[in-house]
Amino acid sequence: MSIQIRQATLSDAPALHSLVGELAEYVGERHNFTATIATYEEDFREGFYKAIVAEDEGKVIGMALYLFVYSTWKGRMIYLEDFVLSHDYRRQGIGQRIWDALLERGREKGCKLLKWQVVDTNTEAMKFYDTQQAIMEENWISGKLYL
Repeated sequence: MSIQIRQATLSDAPALHSLVGELAEYVGERHNFTATIATYEEDFREGFYKAIVAEDEGKVIGMALYLFVYSTWKGRMIYLEDFVLSHDYRRQGIGQRIWDALLERGREKGCKLLKWQVVDTNTEAMKFYDTQQAIMEENWISGKLYL
């Protein structure tokens, strides 16, 4: 197995979409996953998001989908929207390689902070973040509003 970690291209949009579908299924939210491949492609072209992918012999098997935003308290920030690794590739150090590449992207852009959210039922993800010495906030409540 020769895993390559690289920046995503437009042609990866269908694979990114598929991985997010896997995540939605895993956390029991498949019914709320309504973005289409066409949406992923258009939004990638327009620069709404970026991604780092892990590839095994031409097949995308993992990704970190992120964007650059601004923290009024810290300045430049990288926001991790989704971090997914196909089940068969877990526990091989690939997730760590994707994570490390994500941190490097943030450092390259002068980011002072990486933030993300995790569903409280995703205990495997929380274990991974714990190994990264992540600060899991309990006093900030996430909000959202559909437009």
